Amino acid sequence: MNVIRLLRAQAGMTQQELAARAGTSQPTIASYESAAKSPTLATLQRLASSVGLDLAITFVPRLTREDHRSLAYHRVIAKKLGQDPLSTIKQAKRNLSRLSMLHPGAKALLSQWRLWLELPIEELKSKILDPGIAARDMRQVSPFSLLQPQERAQIIKQFRKDYGS
Repeated sequence: MNVIRLLRAQAGMTQQELAARAGTSQPTIASYESAAKSPTLATLQRLASSVGLDLAITFVPRLTREDHRSLAYHRVIAKKLGQDPLSTIKQAKRNLSRLSMLHPGAKALLSQWRLWLELPIEELKSKILDPGIAARDMRQVSPFSLLQPQERAQIIKQFRKDYGS
């Protein structure tokens, strides 16, 4: 996910609201989100500060092909969370209960999912799309197995187009 979009999602703001807070324009925010423009570190700091956040830069190992595929699935899930949060969370909680019974060895990760599923939707979306190591591990036991076969096929088709067979 684009860092400006991630920041905006975490702040729960529209492009216009973030622009007003940061003293810039909505088209500038849109151009950052579409990667038409790249913000400087100073701009990132100013945007973060404008919504009461600090900028922290971390270095993580490169995403593997499997990590990219998992993120592709979870981007669709993030859209579903935005469109119908109540039923999406309800299904995830049912799946989580079933996973807990089937995989007792994953208790720590599944317990963390229980906490994540109680977060505000924008924060949850930010967590499931985080490229960091902890989120990668969490996606391996995701309770969001709610994609239809045709959705999975479309994701895989696009993924193969983007990343090769």
